[in-house]
Amino acid sequence: MSVTLTLAWRNLWRHKRRSWLTIGAMVFSNVLLVFMITLQFGSYEMMINNTLRAFSGHIQIAQVSYQEQQKMRLTVPQVAELARQLQARFPGIEVAPRALTFVLAASEDRSFGLQLAGVDAAREPSMSTIPGLMVEGRYLSAAGANEIVLGSVLARNLKVTVGDEITLLGTGVDGSLAAAVVSVSGIFDSGLADIDRSLAQILLRDFQSLFAMQDRGHAILVNAPDIAQTNFYQAEIKGWLSSRGVSDLEVLNWEQLNPGLRQAIQSDMASAWFMYMVLIVLVAFSALNTQLMSVLERTREFGIMSAVGVRTSTLGRLVLLESTVLAALGLLLGCALGALVALYFRVNGLSLPGMAEMAAQYNLPPKMYPSLQPMAILLGPLVVFMGCVSSALYPALKLTALTPVSAMRAV
Repeated sequence: MSVTLTLAWRNLWRHKRRSWLTIGAMVFSNVLLVFMITLQFGSYEMMINNTLRAFSGHIQIAQVSYQEQQKMRLTVPQVAELARQLQARFPGIEVAPRALTFVLAASEDRSFGLQLAGVDAAREPSMSTIPGLMVEGRYLSAAGANEIVLGSVLARNLKVTVGDEITLLGTGVDGSLAAAVVSVSGIFDSGLADIDRSLAQILLRDFQSLFAMQDRGHAILVNAPDIAQTNFYQAEIKGWLSSRGVSDLEVLNWEQLNPGLRQAIQSDMASAWFMYMVLIVLVAFSALNTQLMSVLERTREFGIMSAVGVRTSTLGRLVLLESTVLAALGLLLGCALGALVALYFRVNGLSLPGMAEMAAQYNLPPKMYPSLQPMAILLGPLVVFMGCVSSALYPALKLTALTPVSAMRAV
């Protein structure tokens, strides 16, 4: 241990109460920041999963330019078989083939345009939240035929209920007229108005038959085990497709599929950090006050040290080192205690008043769970650390202008 570090350590404990009060303020703020940021990241994960599982998935495999053009002819050949092979290659992910188009749906009284999705009924319950949101009837059956499930707002607009028939009119992939009569097997309520008023699902094989698509589909949706692993699996799937000589398919992650969702998260994070910075500035001023008091008390001591040949720059480094050690103790203790608090709620969850009822309505988890990502745990305390160290720059720079004679005369 260097002489400067030894002196810094000893100087900290010359006034134990003051040092512990400053460390305590840092620890409290760090614990609070760790808990709030991990809970915020956890809420983002829940929001992302709920939104993406309702429709687009974490990753989508489709024809190049399909995301921009959404044309019926931009299809993935042997979509169900490719999905099966992808699932076998990456057992940890969830995979589902999907076909999409826009059709006119007509009941006895009304007609509305809607987005029709062809889905694999066996894979959807683990892939999407829609099967768990049924408020009337049941979800599609893998053994069924000519069945449809639709959103609650759409069902109300069409004036249909379970058991009623709907006529679907659209255009096949070959340009032919596509028409079919399907029976309503279930009605879902996702809580998302855009989905509930415009989305309906039928079996993939019925979709392929209706629109003359043979074994083709429009996309393969993939859910990673964790949202944080999305980029990893995106790269792995790209490599797997490339090794098979497939060059006409692109692999997009949720940020590319839903840029608006990403922007909403960034906006919320920016507003939250405005509040966090108020707390961080208060703690930094507390550290500044501690260092200023320490320097003022030792002005005579610093004057003597300067008179015997110690450079003022060395004295400045000493004060900076004291502040760094103080901030490091606050960082370590705060991160450790904050991580323990976050871990407790990660295991047991955090339930707010009224949250369970809302969660049951929208098929969400009844509790919030903090995210234990390293960035969520370390981000806030590191900013506090940098703020506290920076606050020592003023007293350290003040020492560089110290003159031995005037300093030794100080009381």
